[in-house]
Amino acid sequence: MDDTETLYLLWHDPAAEVPADFALHGDAHPLAEGLWLVRSPLTRSKLYHRIKWQLPDGTALLCAPLDDAPDGWPKFKGLSAGAGKWLKEG
Repeated sequence: MDDTETLYLLWHDPAAEVPADFALHGDAHPLAEGLWLVRSPLTRSKLYHRIKWQLPDGTALLCAPLDDAPDGWPKFKGLSAGAGKWLKEG
């Protein structure tokens, strides 16, 4: 991982109309509809706002930094295949 990147958990209401050119502003892996792991050089505030501006007004959104070290990775089950591999390769 590049020391200037941060790992984020990003969630938006999956019912929201996402534009065809929706940009996650970093290397990303989907976990479920509307739920992503994103490694980005952006600050939390900048990533949050860039995602928010792409979504319809009023769309629920969460952007939380995670500890990008193996003992700080989130635990998950039953989500999109390959997320654990993506974290390890990042």
